[in-house]
Amino acid sequence: MELSAEQRAVRDVVREFAEEEIRPVAREADEHQSFPEDVWDGLADLDLTGLTVPEEYGGYDADRLTYSVVNEQVAYGTLSVATALSVHCLATSCIATFGSEDQKERWLPEMADGRPVGAFALSEAEAGSNPAEMTTEARREGDEYVINGDKQWITNGERSGVVILFAKTDRDDPNSITQFLVPKDAAEVSSASGRTQSGDTDGLEVGKKEDKLGLRASDTTSLTFDDVRIPAENRLTEEGKGLSAALSILTGGRIGIASQSVGLAQSALDEAKAYAGEREQFGKPIGDIQTIRHKLADMATQVRASRLLTRDAAAREDRGESVRMGASMAKYFASEAAMDVTNEAVQIHGGYGYVTEGDVERLYRDAKITTIYEGTSEIQKTVIAREMLD
Repeated sequence: MELSAEQRAVRDVVREFAEEEIRPVAREADEHQSFPEDVWDGLADLDLTGLTVPEEYGGYDADRLTYSVVNEQVAYGTLSVATALSVHCLATSCIATFGSEDQKERWLPEMADGRPVGAFALSEAEAGSNPAEMTTEARREGDEYVINGDKQWITNGERSGVVILFAKTDRDDPNSITQFLVPKDAAEVSSASGRTQSGDTDGLEVGKKEDKLGLRASDTTSLTFDDVRIPAENRLTEEGKGLSAALSILTGGRIGIASQSVGLAQSALDEAKAYAGEREQFGKPIGDIQTIRHKLADMATQVRASRLLTRDAAAREDRGESVRMGASMAKYFASEAAMDVTNEAVQIHGGYGYVTEGDVERLYRDAKITTIYEGTSEIQKTVIAREMLD
């Protein structure tokens, strides 16, 4: 898929930022499970935290192909930062697509500048692949909604200042899922009667950071809502329209995850290629050994195929075509390829690939999540088959 001159320029700028600002801190951030906030500020300076924000609200207003290119290059630096950016963009997309004019004017300019950070609260412990089973409830009381429930696996759960929340207005009705905007700072929460709070939003508790296999620099927490009150005007969709809204946003999000998988796999391929040229065994570089050359050939082919599938889906969305199947194909293929490529990168490095002094073991650990979040590989295959046959 051919990029325009502007898209190539964006790619080159973000790749340079990834190489100079993200990759040097990626290992330490992973080791200490600490998000590199200086990197986030750098992304904001490049206008990337406003990637999906319309220009009239101070954003970049990127098309989907540019969005894909940016995600790929940030993930080349580290998946932890790319995931945080992707989720922030999901939140801004929800506000831009479904919010009122007042909500857009209030939140989008600041979020385009990088603060507050956005979170996307859909998953629950018993409602991952099937969000219709969620139990979080938003009960209408006059001019307010009262929210009760627990959300899990929330990226930016600790760092975020705005949560896009999905809850049922009738806990027993799977068709009542509705989308809400919940500020975490209670100073931003006021009812129609003028009631305000100070400090954190009453009843909203952020759980401990999950100790994860990979993606360790990205904060993942639970969010507990215990009689959290928000004004009714913080509802983003009509009651019962939240699930279709979530699925429409996540279709584009899957292109983002596919793009991140490509960037991660490219990083692993580059590491393996460089090591194969430097490491000597039997009196010659291991890159001269046919077995290693075949591994690199397979890896390069998977990366290229993943990139083409992903950019094709992005370009189709930009043309206004349905990409439900294309996005799932890209996400499924690219995430599985990322697992294969990072696995082979570790194998090529041998014992050095298994220790934490290098980068490939981190890339290998990070790759696994791409086959899980925003729809597992099994869910993607279900979507693909349904679109083909039904």
